[in-house]
Amino acid sequence: MAKLASYVLAIVLLIIGIVAGYYAGFYTAPQKVITTTIPVGAATVTMTTTVTATPQVPAYTVPEKIKAAWIYVGPVGDFGWSYMHDVGRRVVAELFKDWLETTYVENVRADQAPAVIDELVKKGYTVIFTTSFDFMDQTFDKAMQYPNILFFHCSGYKRWKNMGTYFADLYQIYYLNGLMAGALTKTGKLGYVAAHTIPEVVRHINAFAIGAKEVGAQLGKNITVYVIEIGEWYNPDKARAAAKTLVEQFNVDVLIFTEDSTAVVVFAQDLYKQGKEVYVFSHYSPMYEWGPDVVVSGQLVRWEVIYTDILAKVKAGIYRPDNLENIDYWYLLNTGAVDLGAHVYPNGSVMHINPKFIPKLKEAKVKDVLTGELVSVYDLVMRRYQQMKEAPLLQPLQGQALTHLLESLEKVETGAKYVPAAPIAPIFEPFTGPLKGYCLPERGYSRFCTGKPGYAEVNIPPGERLTHDDLWNMDFFVSWVAYQGKI
Repeated sequence: MAKLASYVLAIVLLIIGIVAGYYAGFYTAPQKVITTTIPVGAATVTMTTTVTATPQVPAYTVPEKIKAAWIYVGPVGDFGWSYMHDVGRRVVAELFKDWLETTYVENVRADQAPAVIDELVKKGYTVIFTTSFDFMDQTFDKAMQYPNILFFHCSGYKRWKNMGTYFADLYQIYYLNGLMAGALTKTGKLGYVAAHTIPEVVRHINAFAIGAKEVGAQLGKNITVYVIEIGEWYNPDKARAAAKTLVEQFNVDVLIFTEDSTAVVVFAQDLYKQGKEVYVFSHYSPMYEWGPDVVVSGQLVRWEVIYTDILAKVKAGIYRPDNLENIDYWYLLNTGAVDLGAHVYPNGSVMHINPKFIPKLKEAKVKDVLTGELVSVYDLVMRRYQQMKEAPLLQPLQGQALTHLLESLEKVETGAKYVPAAPIAPIFEPFTGPLKGYCLPERGYSRFCTGKPGYAEVNIPPGERLTHDDLWNMDFFVSWVAYQGKI
């Protein structure tokens, strides 16, 4: 009987071991084998159980001194994208100088990024900002290789436990620039020099075109936006050549661009000196000084708004290498991370519109499509600026991937007597139907173009606001954009 009891006990223990191993494997990973030997009378029973062990992530504590590094795709002297990122770095370096040490590496190609990251990690940098879409896959791979380093990638969509994403988007500002362009153009033909026609740039081109047509059509102008793609983020020679083609072959009298130099602005200023007026809108940084006679306005970015928030939260222990998978900043005009303007005065205030052109913008009268009121284009620009800027409840939704879909909600009904609704989205959204366009070939990112051949028609019904995902994946041009291809 004792021998039988021993066998029964062994079997029970074996079953318990199997069940325990099953549930351990169900909840954790990776697997390992545990061998147990149990005496049964004069003999022994050996049980082998496969269980899964929790992977060991290095323990993380907030360093007393944070070492943060930035990797730039261009030179910090480009006066565009990389320049403004470095301005943001300089701000936080001074603001948090008691506990923050910073460095940067410029002119980094995508294939060089992994080695640059390796070197920064060896030097003890624990927060790494990679500031080009081209660095996304490399940053993602390195995030998995270095689980205790905090990575933040600009303009991408891949995230990991220790890799968040961030972006300050300018489409609302491009729309405001378009309103002014529609009033100032004499030919109705506008030119856009595009670095690449990725969704970000396509979104900006469309926003500019929407603003230009909103005003231009009311003033009797047949608005067309001609786009030439140069295939590089920083190439002053190509940018100038594209601008020259747009002026000479397409008769455009307005230029706007996505290329990280002052080349297009200088080109327009040179034309002015020769007696030909071509209006221009600067990109990313305050370029007014390079074209004081031709720069109307432009887009400004303030990366320091995002960098301050991120690094303060890193220092506070809020952002850690195990909770970044849903961190995704999508900051618009309401956050202060972007602004309308082409010049920053020494005291930090912004020149939103070149004073030279304000009288012309005040002379042009159009109807506000929201109210039907007759207003000057200048007043319309400033009205739309305030309408898109005043959206305080929007910002808490703009920092998390989980809440982006809520950003297009106009309001939340409260049921309260004196506060019946809480507004969320701005009163005005440029990407509101009706809009007609055409899909770009070989894209298929959005719900409008997935599964459709190139140049298929897009129809957005009246009153429909595009969502964050629609904007982020934009792969179509509105119908009055004439894409001329790549040079």
